[in-house]
Amino acid sequence: MSAKLRKIGKLKKKSEENIVKQYVRYLKLERNYSPNTLEAYQHDLLHLQNYCLTEGKALLDISLDDLQHFAATLHEVGIGPSSQARILSGIRSFYRFLLLDGFIENDPTELLESPHLGEHLPEVLSTAEIDQIEASIDLSKWEGHRNRAIIEVLFSCGLRVSELVTLKLSDLFLDEGYVRIFGKGSKERLVPISNRAIHELNLWFDDRNHMKIKPGEEDYVFLNRRGAHLTRVMIFIMLRQQAELAGIKKVISPHTLRHSFATALLEGGADLRVIQALLGHESIGTTEIYTHIDTTALREAIIEHHPRNLKR
Repeated sequence: MSAKLRKIGKLKKKSEENIVKQYVRYLKLERNYSPNTLEAYQHDLLHLQNYCLTEGKALLDISLDDLQHFAATLHEVGIGPSSQARILSGIRSFYRFLLLDGFIENDPTELLESPHLGEHLPEVLSTAEIDQIEASIDLSKWEGHRNRAIIEVLFSCGLRVSELVTLKLSDLFLDEGYVRIFGKGSKERLVPISNRAIHELNLWFDDRNHMKIKPGEEDYVFLNRRGAHLTRVMIFIMLRQQAELAGIKKVISPHTLRHSFATALLEGGADLRVIQALLGHESIGTTEIYTHIDTTALREAIIEHHPRNLKR
């Protein structure tokens, strides 16, 4: 390769790096995405960048055929359908940005199809099973009341695990029965909190008040033994260990409690729009994924309430 071609290649690479930086800045400043979401979008785009490097393609010159081949390579390296769909969604976001900012004239992802995803409903815990997990917690340990409060707040408020670990004391309005949540895109919402969750929080605060807290961590609700706020991984590990101790055979995560919250509300007669607001979903379609009703219950509801089935 001549020195001139190498120079052109370096300029193209530098130009693409600048475009990617502009894209990340757009997600951060205009879309107001959180650091975790930004990292996920960058990771999705990295898959395509690596593909382009292998194939000798430029991001701005990618065609629909290239993207279809790229999608096929994701399958070949063992990436599952749901992860493929997420990666392709991130890439669609990138090319929409390129189109809006005038870097390209046509969006190559417009006709790009995602892999078919079978209906997947997360595990759901009944109230009895949640009580069973809480009852298995050893309250003689320093973290006992903390862990019960974590489980109860997740179930009572339907929080994302990222929302739980960043929950601040200044976001609690317990006398009014509300907590303030900053969800995806730092969107604020107020969520009612149950008396049971408030009770468990107050028991945890009695223990928390005797802790040595790290400077800068004083406002976080949930802390580890070193006085720093918890990570998402710590919540995952705690929940799974506690479920195993309680004899729960289901594979659960913090999301299981969020889904259980939504399901309990739906079964109790709450409107789907109310659940959407409480969960902090932009789209009602997202809320529908979290909610499922037994088809038998649907059939019974139709038989009991539909005018064609009512006996005169």
